[in-house]
Amino acid sequence: MANPVMNSRNFQEQMGGGQQPGWYGGGQQTQQNPYVQQGQGGQQYQDQYAATQYAQQQGREQRLEDMYNAPAAHAGDTGRMTYNDIIGKTGMCLVLVVVGAVVGWMFPSIGIVGAIVGLVLGLVNSFKKEPSAPLILAYAGAQGLFLGALSMMLEYQFSGIVIQAVLATLSVFAVVLALYSSGKFRPTPKMTKIFMVAMLGYLAFCLVNLVVSLLGVTDGMFGLRDGPIGLIIGAIAVLLASYSLVMDFSMAEQGVRNGAPQKYSWTVAFGLTVTLIWLYVEILRIIAILRSND
Repeated sequence: MANPVMNSRNFQEQMGGGQQPGWYGGGQQTQQNPYVQQGQGGQQYQDQYAATQYAQQQGREQRLEDMYNAPAAHAGDTGRMTYNDIIGKTGMCLVLVVVGAVVGWMFPSIGIVGAIVGLVLGLVNSFKKEPSAPLILAYAGAQGLFLGALSMMLEYQFSGIVIQAVLATLSVFAVVLALYSSGKFRPTPKMTKIFMVAMLGYLAFCLVNLVVSLLGVTDGMFGLRDGPIGLIIGAIAVLLASYSLVMDFSMAEQGVRNGAPQKYSWTVAFGLTVTLIWLYVEILRIIAILRSND
């Protein structure tokens, strides 16, 4: 997924050069996360990742424009980004997310640690000038701990919810990838501006919800995000995450096409991991709200 790492001048200077095939030969980032305590909701943790997610998104429009005009990678670089690099590194991140989730599922009390560590590492990786594989992998593992604890607690309340959320997340990813590969769904400057405004509004709402939850104004599982309002906000968040995936794919395509250094495949992998986690959590939340009304 695109993030401030890709907005750095260092990255932009690498994006240029020869043409290569696009995502999958076609020519081509849950992150706002409620730490749900059984029967209580744990509202004080539910929106702490909104700032991290917003940090991932800002500046994308300018990055997309700069990539077309930036010079090619330096001759001293040891390799160029490929789709295999991106797929492999993203796979490594997701494997660590799953491993962390298993541990978090077995020991849900450490979910809070994963949430805090994930928040810190998410911000560090977002603004770091150069991608760091150890920090990105550590982020994936920490987020896995959080997701495992969250998933176990919701599964206890709503049997089968985790497999529903996983299948729905994979379905959204597959549909967005298919649309992008076909050329029917691509980022545009206008849509990106709308996206950034919507992300800012989403962040503001999450911060308000966090404050309201901390003050104990609401007693619902997700604070202000329960009921119909929660479903509407959740649907908007899923749409935002879907567009975020489109921008992730576009970043990957531009990096491969313009011969970006191989190390930046970690940046793309980090972005995709962030977006997929965000998407999963939003879908998990929507299903929990729907099933709580049954």
